[in-house]
Amino acid sequence: MALGMNLSSEGGSGGSKFLQAVKFDAKSGDLVAVNRIPMPDMTWEKEDVEISYPVKVVMDLANIKIGWITFAPKYNAEWANAGERVPAKPSDDHKQAVYLKVFFKEHGLREFTPTSKTVLRAIDQLHDAYLSAADAHPGKFPVVTIEGTETVKVQTPQGELRFKAPKWSITGWTDWPAETAAPPAEAPAKPAPSAKKILASAPVDVDEF
Repeated sequence: MALGMNLSSEGGSGGSKFLQAVKFDAKSGDLVAVNRIPMPDMTWEKEDVEISYPVKVVMDLANIKIGWITFAPKYNAEWANAGERVPAKPSDDHKQAVYLKVFFKEHGLREFTPTSKTVLRAIDQLHDAYLSAADAHPGKFPVVTIEGTETVKVQTPQGELRFKAPKWSITGWTDWPAETAAPPAEAPAKPAPSAKKILASAPVDVDEF
């Protein structure tokens, strides 16, 4: 799995323009577009729009990143590019995460920064599938169809718990959408240690699923 992270959606360390977000809830299985709406008083309001399944999305898996993220007391993240050494955990408030640009026809370009271990494992498997097929589609980006969700059973100190993971697969290849700024054209990254291996040594934290 090739993951890496930066402080902003553009891979910088502050001051860059952030993308609107998309989130997946590993408890409910909901996929939600999170819209930040500017208000007249210069503040922002958040609007959650649920995305129905099935849905197709273009993913920039070539430039996926892995690292750490927190939103408290304020947003901060540390990312590493695919195949690079993952930075040390900055604080107890940070959670392991990935950074991925995704494009929806209806909702536009979004950033996806999940921290759920259930979702990270699903991304790990999807990225493996990408690496296996990328050489046959040079310069193209995978079209991923999210059919819905599947239940994942996890053994924890609290007993068996159930979570939702996205049920998805690569169903096509395409150019990066013209209406967005194209991401850097990079060759498929060499496989880094997978999320499964990275997460295997971490204690089970129910709040992170």
